[in-house]
Amino acid sequence: MLLWINGPFGGGKTQTAYELRRRLPGSVVCDPEHIGFGLHRTLPEALRGDFQDLPAWRQGVYEVLDLALRRHRDGPVIVPMTLVEPAYFAEVVGRLRDAHGADRVRHFALLAERERVLQRLSERGLGRGLKRESFAVRKLDGCLERLAGPEFADHIRTDELTVPQVAERVAGLAGLPIAANTDGRVRHRLRRMRVGLAHIRFD
Repeated sequence: MLLWINGPFGGGKTQTAYELRRRLPGSVVCDPEHIGFGLHRTLPEALRGDFQDLPAWRQGVYEVLDLALRRHRDGPVIVPMTLVEPAYFAEVVGRLRDAHGADRVRHFALLAERERVLQRLSERGLGRGLKRESFAVRKLDGCLERLAGPEFADHIRTDELTVPQVAERVAGLAGLPIAANTDGRVRHRLRRMRVGLAHIRFD
Protein backbone atom coordinates (compact mmCIF):
# COMPACT_ATOMS: atom_id res chain seq x y z
CA MET A 1 0.00 0.00 0.00
CA LEU A 2 1.05 3.59 -0.68
CA LEU A 3 0.12 6.31 1.82
CA TRP A 4 0.36 9.80 0.29
CA ILE A 5 0.49 12.38 3.11
CA ASN A 6 -0.54 15.74 1.64
CA GLY A 7 -1.00 19.08 3.35
CA PRO A 8 0.25 22.67 3.39
CA PHE A 9 3.90 23.43 4.01
CA GLY A 10 4.25 23.23 7.78
CA GLY A 11 1.22 20.98 8.08
CA GLY A 12 3.08 18.06 9.65
CA LYS A 13 3.51 15.78 6.63
CA THR A 14 7.12 14.81 7.25
CA GLN A 15 6.70 14.33 11.00
CA THR A 16 3.65 12.16 10.38
CA ALA A 17 5.44 10.16 7.68
CA TYR A 18 8.36 9.31 9.95
CA GLU A 19 6.05 8.50 12.85
CA LEU A 20 4.24 6.07 10.56
CA ARG A 21 7.54 4.57 9.43
CA ARG A 22 8.53 4.07 13.07
CA ARG A 23 5.29 2.29 13.94
CA LEU A 24 4.37 0.41 10.76
CA PRO A 25 6.75 -2.56 10.43
CA GLY A 26 8.59 -2.76 7.11
CA SER A 27 7.39 0.65 5.91
CA VAL A 28 9.60 3.08 4.00
CA VAL A 29 9.47 6.82 3.29
CA CYS A 30 9.87 7.87 -0.35
CA ASP A 31 10.15 11.67 -0.58
CA PRO A 32 9.42 13.15 -4.05
CA GLU A 33 11.09 16.42 -3.04
CA HIS A 34 14.47 14.79 -3.60
CA ILE A 35 13.62 14.30 -7.27
CA GLY A 36 12.71 17.98 -7.46
CA PHE A 37 15.92 19.06 -5.74
CA GLY A 38 17.93 17.00 -8.21
CA LEU A 39 16.20 18.63 -11.16
CA HIS A 40 16.82 22.08 -9.68
CA ARG A 41 20.51 21.40 -9.22
CA THR A 42 20.72 20.27 -12.83
CA LEU A 43 19.24 23.53 -14.13
CA PRO A 44 20.86 26.97 -14.23
CA GLU A 45 19.71 28.96 -11.21
CA ALA A 46 17.78 31.45 -13.35
CA LEU A 47 15.59 28.61 -14.70
CA ARG A 48 14.64 27.18 -11.33
CA GLY A 49 10.98 27.69 -10.58
CA ASP A 50 8.48 25.35 -8.97
CA PHE A 51 9.84 21.93 -9.83
CA GLN A 52 6.32 20.48 -9.84
CA ASP A 53 5.77 22.41 -13.08
CA LEU A 54 8.41 20.26 -14.77
CA PRO A 55 6.89 17.25 -16.60
CA ALA A 56 10.11 15.40 -15.74
CA TRP A 57 9.29 15.71 -12.03
CA ARG A 58 5.77 14.37 -12.37
CA GLN A 59 6.82 11.50 -14.63
CA GLY A 60 9.80 10.72 -12.42
CA VAL A 61 7.70 10.63 -9.26
CA TYR A 62 5.18 8.35 -10.92
CA GLU A 63 7.87 5.94 -12.13
CA VAL A 64 9.73 5.83 -8.80
CA LEU A 65 6.58 5.26 -6.74
CA ASP A 66 5.25 2.73 -9.23
CA LEU A 67 8.50 0.79 -8.87
CA ALA A 68 8.41 1.05 -5.07
CA LEU A 69 4.83 -0.26 -4.99
CA ARG A 70 5.66 -3.15 -7.27
CA ARG A 71 8.91 -4.23 -5.62
CA HIS A 72 8.72 -3.24 -1.93
CA ARG A 73 6.85 -6.05 -0.21
CA ASP A 74 7.76 -5.53 3.45
CA GLY A 75 5.31 -2.76 4.33
CA PRO A 76 3.65 0.47 3.19
CA VAL A 77 5.34 3.10 1.01
CA ILE A 78 4.86 6.48 2.72
CA VAL A 79 4.99 9.66 0.61
CA PRO A 80 5.05 13.08 2.35
CA MET A 81 4.44 15.69 -0.36
CA THR A 82 2.40 18.84 -0.86
CA LEU A 83 0.57 18.45 -4.18
CA VAL A 84 -2.39 20.80 -4.68
CA GLU A 85 -2.64 21.36 -8.44
CA PRO A 86 -5.55 19.12 -9.50
CA ALA A 87 -4.06 18.31 -12.91
CA TYR A 88 -0.73 17.33 -11.37
CA PHE A 89 -2.51 15.33 -8.68
CA ALA A 90 -4.37 13.37 -11.35
CA GLU A 91 -1.16 12.89 -13.32
CA VAL A 92 0.68 11.34 -10.38
CA VAL A 93 -1.75 10.01 -7.77
CA GLY A 94 -4.49 9.32 -10.30
CA ARG A 95 -2.16 7.29 -12.52
CA LEU A 96 -0.89 5.33 -9.53
CA ARG A 97 -4.48 4.52 -8.56
CA ASP A 98 -5.23 3.44 -12.12
CA ALA A 99 -2.19 1.16 -12.10
CA HIS A 100 -2.51 -0.31 -8.61
CA GLY A 101 -6.09 0.30 -7.47
CA ALA A 102 -7.58 2.94 -5.17
CA ASP A 103 -7.47 0.47 -2.27
CA ARG A 104 -3.65 0.32 -2.54
CA VAL A 105 -3.02 4.02 -3.19
CA ARG A 106 -4.43 6.01 -0.27
CA HIS A 107 -4.32 9.78 0.02
CA PHE A 108 -4.66 11.91 3.16
CA ALA A 109 -4.72 15.71 3.41
CA LEU A 110 -3.63 17.10 6.78
CA LEU A 111 -5.57 20.30 7.40
CA ALA A 112 -5.50 22.89 10.20
CA GLU A 113 -6.56 26.46 10.77
CA ARG A 114 -4.33 29.05 9.11
CA GLU A 115 -3.05 30.47 12.40
CA ARG A 116 -2.14 27.00 13.62
CA VAL A 117 -0.08 26.30 10.52
CA LEU A 118 1.64 29.70 10.82
CA GLN A 119 2.52 28.86 14.41
CA ARG A 120 4.11 25.59 13.31
CA LEU A 121 6.05 27.34 10.56
CA SER A 122 7.32 29.90 13.03
CA GLU A 123 8.45 27.18 15.43
CA ARG A 124 10.58 25.54 12.75
CA GLY A 125 12.07 28.84 11.53
CA LEU A 126 15.38 28.36 13.39
CA GLY A 127 15.02 31.57 15.37
CA ARG A 128 14.10 33.63 12.33
CA GLY A 129 10.35 33.28 12.77
CA LEU A 130 8.40 33.19 9.52
CA LYS A 131 11.10 34.92 7.48
CA ARG A 132 12.83 31.63 6.67
CA GLU A 133 9.45 30.14 5.70
CA SER A 134 8.37 32.92 3.33
CA PHE A 135 7.71 30.50 0.44
CA ALA A 136 5.49 28.36 2.65
CA VAL A 137 3.59 31.41 3.92
CA ARG A 138 2.95 32.67 0.39
CA LYS A 139 1.53 29.28 -0.61
CA LEU A 140 -0.48 28.66 2.56
CA ASP A 141 -3.88 30.10 1.68
CA GLY A 142 -3.94 28.47 -1.75
CA CYS A 143 -2.91 25.12 -0.29
CA LEU A 144 -5.60 25.16 2.38
CA GLU A 145 -8.30 26.21 -0.07
CA ARG A 146 -7.49 23.56 -2.66
CA LEU A 147 -6.86 20.72 -0.25
CA ALA A 148 -10.31 21.22 1.28
CA GLY A 149 -11.85 20.07 -2.03
CA PRO A 150 -13.44 16.61 -2.25
CA GLU A 151 -10.85 15.35 -4.73
CA PHE A 152 -8.21 15.65 -2.00
CA ALA A 153 -10.02 13.50 0.59
CA ASP A 154 -9.43 11.82 2.99
CA HIS A 155 -9.19 14.95 5.15
CA ILE A 156 -7.70 14.86 8.65
CA ARG A 157 -8.01 17.91 10.92
CA THR A 158 -4.80 18.15 12.94
CA ASP A 159 -5.37 21.32 15.01
CA GLU A 160 -5.83 19.44 18.27
CA LEU A 161 -3.94 16.24 17.43
CA THR A 162 -0.38 15.27 18.27
CA VAL A 163 1.84 13.75 15.58
CA PRO A 164 1.36 10.22 17.00
CA GLN A 165 -2.40 10.75 16.97
CA VAL A 166 -2.34 11.90 13.35
CA ALA A 167 -0.32 8.82 12.42
CA GLU A 168 -2.85 6.62 14.21
CA ARG A 169 -5.70 8.32 12.34
CA VAL A 170 -3.99 7.71 8.99
CA ALA A 171 -3.28 4.07 9.80
CA GLY A 172 -6.83 3.53 11.03
CA LEU A 173 -8.40 4.99 7.89
CA ALA A 174 -6.06 2.85 5.77
CA GLY A 175 -6.92 -0.28 7.74
CA LEU A 176 -3.32 -0.82 8.86
CA PRO A 177 -2.40 -2.13 12.33
CA ILE A 178 -0.04 0.35 13.97
CA ALA A 179 2.30 -0.37 16.85
CA ALA A 180 1.55 1.26 20.20
CA ASN A 181 3.20 4.59 20.89
CA THR A 182 5.56 4.11 23.84
CA ASP A 183 7.24 7.53 23.69
CA GLY A 184 7.01 9.83 26.67
CA ARG A 185 6.76 13.60 26.24
CA VAL A 186 10.52 14.21 26.27
CA ARG A 187 11.36 11.36 23.89
CA HIS A 188 8.60 12.50 21.53
CA ARG A 189 9.95 16.05 21.50
CA LEU A 190 13.50 14.86 20.86
CA ARG A 191 12.29 12.62 18.05
CA ARG A 192 10.47 15.54 16.39
CA MET A 193 13.56 17.73 16.69
CA ARG A 194 15.71 15.02 15.09
CA VAL A 195 13.33 14.62 12.16
CA GLY A 196 13.09 18.38 11.72
CA LEU A 197 16.86 18.88 11.74
CA ALA A 198 17.35 16.05 9.26
CA HIS A 199 15.08 17.82 6.77
CA ILE A 200 16.44 21.34 6.89
CA ARG A 201 17.21 22.60 3.39
CA PHE A 202 20.23 24.77 2.71
CA ASP A 203 19.72 25.26 -1.05
